[in-house]
Amino acid sequence: MMTRHIRRTRRTVPVAAAGAAALLALTACSSSDSGGLSSGSSASASSSREPSGTVTVFAAASLEESFTTLGEEFEERHPGTEVTFNFGGSDSLASGITSGAPADVFAAASTRTMKIVTDAGLADGTPAAFVRNELEIATLPGNPDGISSLKDLTGSGLKVVLCDEKVPCGAAAQKALEAGGLELTPVSYEQDVKSALTKVELKEADAAVVYRTDVRAAGDKVAGVTFPESADAVNDYPITLLKDAPNTAAAKAFIELVRSDEGQRVLTEAGFRKP
Repeated sequence: MMTRHIRRTRRTVPVAAAGAAALLALTACSSSDSGGLSSGSSASASSSREPSGTVTVFAAASLEESFTTLGEEFEERHPGTEVTFNFGGSDSLASGITSGAPADVFAAASTRTMKIVTDAGLADGTPAAFVRNELEIATLPGNPDGISSLKDLTGSGLKVVLCDEKVPCGAAAQKALEAGGLELTPVSYEQDVKSALTKVELKEADAAVVYRTDVRAAGDKVAGVTFPESADAVNDYPITLLKDAPNTAAAKAFIELVRSDEGQRVLTEAGFRKP
């Protein structure tokens, strides 16, 4: 089951419509160009060497802001292309891919969730880590509860939200808690990092353990608190072209943009670290 964070740079695409998106991508699929990576497909050559058509990217929820920016940049660089994004929990995205959901690119928030796809033989080549992310505590604006450490979240009376342990941000939070010798029972486990952050933004929770990139993206809707145990729970984010991608040429071009100096600049400004 895919998560609800499913957006594109221009309009929302329901998961149920993924098959239709694939058909559009297939009819618009461009040929491989001699200067790019080889797809190994027998598609007929196109008169244009530029990527064209729709490229579908499944990406971790924490990449939403930076990837949306890069998607717009990609469309400007390559007229005639459109980038469709499915943002959500990496485990749900991986499950969707292994269940047959059509996609060109997968960018996960951990190597563990990427392994679900590679073990199924659905990655074209070896996934490459392109950024890292670290945890941070998101509190209500102004931090009215005076939270200054991970241990403070275990105090009575605080409503704390975590990501589900199956999700990379939840698995990382558990690693950080274990590193600090701490136990925490949250008021809820959320299916992706954006859902956890939203609980604080809506004042339905006092704090959430999320990524520092999400705290930064939220602006003044939350306050951020760093904690040393986060160093024991840093996540590498891998990206890969998927086998049988409907639009291999555009997918490779998008991955190249993500890993380029421009892509790294956008990601670094969002708070990600280089791998």
